[in-house]
Amino acid sequence: MKTTTTAQNQGAAGQTAMARAIATVATLAAAAALAACGGGSSGSVGFPVLPPAPAPAPAPAPAADGPMVRQTTAGKVEGVDDSARTGTWSWKGVPFAQPPVGALRWRAPVEPEAWTGIRPAKAFGNACLQIGRLFSPGTNNTYDATIGTNLGKPVGSEDCLFVNIWRPATTDKNLPVLLFIHGGSNISGYTADPLYDGAALAKATNAVVITASYRLGILGFLNVPQLRPGGTAGDDSGNFALLDNMAALRFIQNNVANFGGDPGNVTLSGESAGATNLLAVMTSPMAKGLFHKAFEMSGGISLATNLPAKTLPTLQPASVSLTQGQTILEKLLVADGTVADDAAAKVYIGTRTPEQIATYLRAQEGGALLTKVTAAGQGNVAPIPDGTVLPTDPIGAIAADKYVKVPMLAGNTRDEGKLFASLLGSLGIPGLKAGWIVQDPARFSMMFNFNPDAAPTLTVADIIDPSYLPVDKVGSGYNAATDLITQGLFGANRDNLLNTMKTRQSNIWHYRLDWAQEAAPWNDVYGASHAFDLPFVFGNFEGSLLSNVMGGKANEKGRVALSKAVMASVGAFMRNGDPNTSELGATWATWPSQMLLDATPTAAKITAVTVP
Repeated sequence: MKTTTTAQNQGAAGQTAMARAIATVATLAAAAALAACGGGSSGSVGFPVLPPAPAPAPAPAPAADGPMVRQTTAGKVEGVDDSARTGTWSWKGVPFAQPPVGALRWRAPVEPEAWTGIRPAKAFGNACLQIGRLFSPGTNNTYDATIGTNLGKPVGSEDCLFVNIWRPATTDKNLPVLLFIHGGSNISGYTADPLYDGAALAKATNAVVITASYRLGILGFLNVPQLRPGGTAGDDSGNFALLDNMAALRFIQNNVANFGGDPGNVTLSGESAGATNLLAVMTSPMAKGLFHKAFEMSGGISLATNLPAKTLPTLQPASVSLTQGQTILEKLLVADGTVADDAAAKVYIGTRTPEQIATYLRAQEGGALLTKVTAAGQGNVAPIPDGTVLPTDPIGAIAADKYVKVPMLAGNTRDEGKLFASLLGSLGIPGLKAGWIVQDPARFSMMFNFNPDAAPTLTVADIIDPSYLPVDKVGSGYNAATDLITQGLFGANRDNLLNTMKTRQSNIWHYRLDWAQEAAPWNDVYGASHAFDLPFVFGNFEGSLLSNVMGGKANEKGRVALSKAVMASVGAFMRNGDPNTSELGATWATWPSQMLLDATPTAAKITAVTVP
């Protein structure tokens, strides 16, 4: 970059010298012309000799772009040189679409408006509007204590469609690219969560790592016929969050080369809801050519019709979302006093045109909208199998070889269900009740203030319902109860996905995170829980809610060693489409074999096995 800047300065100096030379030649030519017409010093009769006009002041040379300036299709952005601390450069808060507000709410994302000058890209953009949960942002879009005070309240903004880019602080080009989609049940989460900082992964893998936001809750998924303008497949689908994911991929195709990335080698990754969105995009006919490898963590894309009895699907048919959309509209009309009750709402809706209903919905203030919908019990969302953006049966589409067929790296954690212990009472199984005796505000405080290196102040009995203790009680303990969620939801969806995909391609690898060495009592509460593989993938064990309970000196050497092996494997997959690397210390065979990722307190412990 220094060479480029020097060349620009030399060019500016050259232009200045040329301007002076042109001015001098012009003055001499004018004098010669006057002499030819009878002027000059001879005293002969003619035009008087005029003094030469002063040379015009040269235009100031344009300021040279700094080394952290990059060009995007919408304008220039300037990032941060963090080479001294992390060995990386970064550009944060770069818009990949216009704010989806006003007339653009519940519409497909639109290319960002161009800007002039250089736009700062040194801080994360807004989190997308959501109702605060444990893994939502604090008041200032940061991980801090205000997360606890904002639980259940609107946080974030609808102006939120940004990407964040990290790359090694080198001049290397054509680096592999990874786009990560965060989790949060499609209703919460934010890219500024320290858990998703891409610096360590970009440095370890010598790659460009990108995180992207997307619309959440009913702002991201809503099936209301009156919102369908017609003529645009994306607008009419209700899958606005998936369209955001694909818009971020298009941004990469159009811009990543200017950040040193290879647009022909893009890995699409995501965890939990982000992984489900990834799989939805993978089966979308709109996503062809946008990515070349896939890395999903704890996702699924199965309908109940794809799964065995007594298991839990990830998706519901479009008819379910249609009923939800109608209910949301009715509840809003009742909540704001337009009508007295649901029956009156149905009548009222029938007397209004689609344009009037759409105007009514878009006029709702975003935070109040989400609050009302959540209070009405209609806040949960998922991708909608609409038949256009997402096939009506995504697993069936894979079976029919109608999907983006690329190398697949997939992963789960051994104890996925433990993060969802509060839901045990809602499974409809007699005798089961919620697994925790603390609500989210108390649990957040316990985790946020936890010091893994201090003497214990909490016990398992402070968190887990006594009916599930001891946790390892055969058949009815906490471990057995939460395993119903692990197997019935995550295991069933994993097997359905990978076994179906295996009929169409062989390059599928799967891991299971078994690491469970949190300080007491969290090792019993969470163990190898859902999302606990993320710190190993990103190499981030500080400054997040998960890291507070995972960290500590006692397990540091082992978890860091495991993380280094995991990142090396992810890097190999990004480069070659195969996660095998010598750092694993074992050969990773394709599905139905899997790699068990674990560690002792001081060393990685990685084992290859076959799924039973």
